[in-house]
Amino acid sequence: MSLLFQDLALGQLRLENRIIIAPMCEYSAVGGNAQDWHIIHLGSLALSGAGLLILEATAVSPEGRISPHDLGLYSEDNERALARVLDSVRRYSDMPIAIQLSHAGRKGSSLAPWEGGAQIAPDAPQGWKTEAPSAVPHAEGEDVPIALDAEGLARVRYDFVKAARRAVALGLDGIELHMAHGYLLHQFLSPLSNQRKDDYGGSLENRMRFPLEVFEAVREAVAAEIPVWVRVSASDWVPDGWDLDGTIALSHALEQRGCAAIHVSSGGVSPLQEITLEPGYQVGFAERVKAEIGLPVIAVGLITEAAQAEEILQNGQADAIALARGMLYDPRWPWHAAAELGAQVTAPKQYWRCQPREFKSLFKDIKIGQR
Repeated sequence: MSLLFQDLALGQLRLENRIIIAPMCEYSAVGGNAQDWHIIHLGSLALSGAGLLILEATAVSPEGRISPHDLGLYSEDNERALARVLDSVRRYSDMPIAIQLSHAGRKGSSLAPWEGGAQIAPDAPQGWKTEAPSAVPHAEGEDVPIALDAEGLARVRYDFVKAARRAVALGLDGIELHMAHGYLLHQFLSPLSNQRKDDYGGSLENRMRFPLEVFEAVREAVAAEIPVWVRVSASDWVPDGWDLDGTIALSHALEQRGCAAIHVSSGGVSPLQEITLEPGYQVGFAERVKAEIGLPVIAVGLITEAAQAEEILQNGQADAIALARGMLYDPRWPWHAAAELGAQVTAPKQYWRCQPREFKSLFKDIKIGQR
């Protein structure tokens, strides 16, 4: 029996398999509002047979966007636009859908990757002044961010809470808080970006304080049946930066506060990072976290083959597998994995005729409205 196609519980949310579509920024929103692109993109992924779809990093405030074209959930217009997308997707798919809530911090006000990704000056068209734990820019030559004061911290906490409440109102099934990839909550964790001298900087306990406050505020703001979990960067890949031991400490603290899972990524806080890329290069981090805590652990990063994903689960290195670029390249990856591993996968009736003869029992009936 393939472990990849066994069910998994994230809190009270049951996934019918352990394939998770990781959040992927599309840089295609207008004023934070989802567009027709999101209907096409998410609609395709929602027919893939994966166990869970996590929406892209979604800004909790305008200044929390990575780029001017990031998805947002900070206004009624944002909520209405995303509701239109979700209504279209759900008409044909019963796949659980979660959202990743994020604040870019000092990495905000940036061009889209295909435009070079450089920071947009605050006085340039579409630019804004960024905010961060400390007045330290992400890279040499970039604009210096505003260090958040007590009022700013309270505002950001409440922005996460408001966005979480909007997510629940939209009927989303789970919330992932983005504490990775060098964005604001990760910036508080890392000593490379957090140089504060108050209760939110210095010691590990102090650097974890604000991310944990945000988690607690969101967890308290939504019903118990809505799982809330986090994505972490297990290492900055820079000497004296955030590391795996800190990640373990953070994971224990999150577990005590009702976190539903830990999604283990790495890097992003510094342009000085040195990462040796190879298949499954982050799986060792996930394995260590899984060995230390009692929560489901999601592995991600250059996991591209069904046999590779299955081996990670069989070896007990993680509880679920997240795919991003691999899913964009092959939006039917779960179908092909199920065929290879001798499992079944949910698919709409409209596609049943495409099953190759040797896989005639591959598809399960899609269950619209039965979840």
